[in-house]
Amino acid sequence: MSGLRSFVARRLLLGVLQTIAVVLLVFALTEALPGDAAVALAGDQPDPARIAALREAMHLDRPAHERLTDWVTGLLHGELGTSLTSGRPVGQYICDGFGPTLLLATLTAALLVPACFGLGVLAARHEGRLADRLISSVTLAVYAVPEFALGILLVTVFALQLRWLPPTAVGYGTDLLGHPAALVLPVLVLLARPVCSLSRLVRAGMIDALASPYVAQARRYGISGARIRYTHALPGALAPAAQQLARTVDWLLCGVIVVEALYVIPGLGTVLLDAVAERDVPVVQGLAVVFGMLTVVLNLGADLVTHRLAPRAGVIA
Repeated sequence: MSGLRSFVARRLLLGVLQTIAVVLLVFALTEALPGDAAVALAGDQPDPARIAALREAMHLDRPAHERLTDWVTGLLHGELGTSLTSGRPVGQYICDGFGPTLLLATLTAALLVPACFGLGVLAARHEGRLADRLISSVTLAVYAVPEFALGILLVTVFALQLRWLPPTAVGYGTDLLGHPAALVLPVLVLLARPVCSLSRLVRAGMIDALASPYVAQARRYGISGARIRYTHALPGALAPAAQQLARTVDWLLCGVIVVEALYVIPGLGTVLLDAVAERDVPVVQGLAVVFGMLTVVLNLGADLVTHRLAPRAGVIA
């Protein structure tokens, strides 16, 4: 237990340092972009006097290090800051965008886990045979297709030609759960690549586990094949997949920008794109903090699950 506590403390400290580094990097990159929020608000024919007045009202005329210091001070008090363009709290932006992104991530993860584990175990059971070759070939081919290309293909076929599903979520707002048809295509795009990568990981882990000495010993004891696969081999095969699953959920929660932009879903990815376009630095920084914390928590949880499933892997060493 002391080793586990030490590991968690080290990972949390490293996560805090990583979050700070991400915030500083995002601030520096945003400052390097041409123009600022005042220029974005001024429009296509900006008036220098109006831009100067906007900069003064937004406190953009102050040195960058002073603005960063004020923002970090507010962050330590639990405040993510205020949008430069609308005056709304950054936390409100994140709350508004988090719902659709969380819904997409939850639906995708709920379908992803049984699909990838089922395909991986099926391929491992029939290693080298037709089912294994078919699953491996299809997953490899689907994984090679970029998300935006797959999304456009699905829209063309199922929305424009067959007219079975809506092409985007325009008009539904954040009430996506009340319009499940608008979620089908985005979830299919989000599922495609993670199912391929995770199922191949599970397959490889199952094959290694089934060839291990402890499984051979279980067979000598006369334990049934199903019990060997699901009680002895599968936990060891899930260890590497658990970490990849955590990275996938992190990718889903931290704004799937391509999918949200393609299907016009008002999630965190859309909030981030709008904030970058408007040079709204506090919103970008607030999202960076949220994304960093989610990444740290999810990866820490994945390491703990991996240690629980396969302590011999030495995750906590």
